[in-house]
Amino acid sequence: MATHSVEGHFGHQTASGHLTVPPESKEPYAADVLAQLHADAEQVVARYPQKRSALLPLLHLVQSVDGYITGRGIDFCAEVLDLTRAEVSGVATFYTQYKRHPNGEYTVGVCTNTLCAIMGGDQIWESVSEHLGIGHDETTPDGKITLERVECNAACDYAPTRGPSRVCSFKEVSRVLAGFHDGLADEGVGAGPASLQGLNVARQHNWTAPAGAEQVSGEHRAEATSGAMAAGRHTSQDTPANQPDELPGGKDGKDTEGEQK
Repeated sequence: MATHSVEGHFGHQTASGHLTVPPESKEPYAADVLAQLHADAEQVVARYPQKRSALLPLLHLVQSVDGYITGRGIDFCAEVLDLTRAEVSGVATFYTQYKRHPNGEYTVGVCTNTLCAIMGGDQIWESVSEHLGIGHDETTPDGKITLERVECNAACDYAPTRGPSRVCSFKEVSRVLAGFHDGLADEGVGAGPASLQGLNVARQHNWTAPAGAEQVSGEHRAEATSGAMAAGRHTSQDTPANQPDELPGGKDGKDTEGEQK
């Protein structure tokens, strides 16, 4: 796939709390890049019964090309999913994995959450930050490394942790998160002994999971929820689903653009 990068100042940047869309980030994609984006987006959207549900992976797809959420990337997602730019921007500014300014070629995340912190995570952070000369969500002047404090690396067995466990660029990671596997999922460390202890005990005693919800009768399910649910409320099991591209209450998502304030 051809690449088309957006030039930007990497320097010492911090999260601004809003999406940064400088003029250069709104420049149109090159024809070949746009064609590949549409081809990839078609595969992503096909996985969902409602195409608006594909927004999260499509934002990752944009980052795999641009290195952060650009103005043209927002326009692309809005066009493909029949959403407003405000709706796309609202999601892009909510999740921390969507970058609001150019990210470095590589991201280093140091966990400083409770377990990692007491195991030395804070000291690791201070050492890495001092070595690189940057702080949280800042990028080295050469654009190579972005440093982050991470709430959890999902590897508590190995605390203190930092990522990545293998060298992989931010754009490569973003493409995997968009749903395009790189075939390397089984590389690196897996669950540690502490995480597997419960599974080992269950196997030793031939314990199995209880019956699924589909095996519980409607009568018993009603008894279990009647005392806790107000009249007219739905449980997570009987909430009616929206039709494709329909908002809650049966409203057409395409008719709401004019209502955005």
